[in-house]
Amino acid sequence: MIDVAVLHDTGWPDTDWEMLAQRAVSAAIAHSPFAAFATDAATYEVAVKLTSDEEVHELNRAYRDKDKPTNVLSFPMVQADLLEGTANTDDGEILLGDIVLAEGVCAAEAADRGISIADHAAHLIIHGTFHLLGYDHMDDNEAEVMEALEVAALASLGLSDPYGDNILSGV
Repeated sequence: MIDVAVLHDTGWPDTDWEMLAQRAVSAAIAHSPFAAFATDAATYEVAVKLTSDEEVHELNRAYRDKDKPTNVLSFPMVQADLLEGTANTDDGEILLGDIVLAEGVCAAEAADRGISIADHAAHLIIHGTFHLLGYDHMDDNEAEVMEALEVAALASLGLSDPYGDNILSGV
């Protein structure tokens, strides 16, 4: 089972963020080698925080040595052996990690692309979920794999390829 907890600060538009985050995280997991998490007896938890540029700036500086806000940060909290099914948990709950989105950066990027903040946030949550699952985009091969998975997850939600036509709609 997949459980998504959402915390959001003021400033984000009025949207059903809990439903959007649950759908985005579930879509990412469904399009990964970990699709069985959705029906597993264990509970896989993801926390999504929608916050200010200032908070993301502080986190980015503290954890990535980058002195600026960014659109999304992911903080994986599970060991690789848990993802590979070789370890157990005591309570049947596995915290995959946290995803943090910056409102101002997200809003500006959405405006630049001519899409809603909700649609862009769905993409960023999917992107962040793949990071929690161990994916990265540090080299071209990794980036291509991760982008293909994101595009498939987005399509399952009725959203277009942000890497091709930059038009998202539907969430």
